[in-house]
Amino acid sequence: MRYDIDGTMLQNLLPALAAAEDGLARLDERVLRSPVGEGFAERSHFFDAAGALWVAGELVHVEDLVLHDAHMDSRAPSHELTIAHSVLRRRRRIWTGEPAWAFGVSGLATLTATMGEGEGTAQETKSPAVMVEPDDEEGDEDGPLAAEMAEIDALLARSQKLIDIHTGKAPAEETAAVSTTKRNDDPLGLLGDDEWDEEQRLAEWRSVLPLADSLPPVLGAIILFEAWDRIEPLRRQHWLGGLLVASYLRARGKVASHLFSFYGGLKLVRHERRRARDRATRLQAFLEAMHLGAAAGLKEIDRLSLARTQMELRYRGRRSNSSLPDLADFILSRPMVSAAMIAHHLRITPRGALNLVNEIGIREITGRGRYRAWGII
Repeated sequence: MRYDIDGTMLQNLLPALAAAEDGLARLDERVLRSPVGEGFAERSHFFDAAGALWVAGELVHVEDLVLHDAHMDSRAPSHELTIAHSVLRRRRRIWTGEPAWAFGVSGLATLTATMGEGEGTAQETKSPAVMVEPDDEEGDEDGPLAAEMAEIDALLARSQKLIDIHTGKAPAEETAAVSTTKRNDDPLGLLGDDEWDEEQRLAEWRSVLPLADSLPPVLGAIILFEAWDRIEPLRRQHWLGGLLVASYLRARGKVASHLFSFYGGLKLVRHERRRARDRATRLQAFLEAMHLGAAAGLKEIDRLSLARTQMELRYRGRRSNSSLPDLADFILSRPMVSAAMIAHHLRITPRGALNLVNEIGIREITGRGRYRAWGII
């Protein structure tokens, strides 16, 4: 399958390419210099995670994702919400790493590890092969963080195993076992496909990287996303392609101030265009998604800047140890906040959190008398 661009197609893509380049450059400069840049970067994680599920045909409310991330779910989390939270964690991991970390062997091995996707997580953390033997003297196996620590140990074990396989450090019999092992509980092959070699597909996708590096950053990014969309390296993490696009733009220095919300713009493009049979139409749709995402980001920056100015008027002239400035920064970094979230973040009582909310003058978005939430609308 060819992924290069001929002269005729490039000429047709130039108007959309110029618009996307200009929009991304403006957004990057605006976020870099704006006082609400950090809050905008953190909020974009939530909106992009919800957008990734939207593009996949699933609806996840941003409010539910915020509460789930804060371990304050109002109801049992759905499978879609668990996947959206996995997208959120992957975005944060990419942002905290080096710009080119996601495209290295260890980076891809970590990002593609099947952790926290709502399928088999509980069974994997209870496996004797990955559980850490408890210390009889300390006796902390029933501690409040026992489940979380077991999940982290399982993730580290799986990541190290994948790294050893990719780097050739794993024994030959172990590598062969990974490629030939079949599920005993799946005799019909409904959950596992022997012909779906994710390692080979990932290698095929990585072979497109030299071509993308020889093109302008935005053009190279859409080539990588189209290749990911056509090859489909991962069966259960197809949403990782949009995150790698944002990481690629950051690695090339096009959007260095934050991790661009590609899915936030892609969901604004009609499904018929982004899934069209014609390749030129798909590439134009991806470029349009970048342009629309950048335009939406600029509008979001304007809204957050106005909200910050209004909140500053509320606490201007207060004492130096006032909690209102910290509350303002926390509100700007989340699509919504609750009294419990504020109390946990500022380490105050829920009653004190309600008093601070009343003083700062932020809008209540639920319309209820109990279990209320506040946000910038």
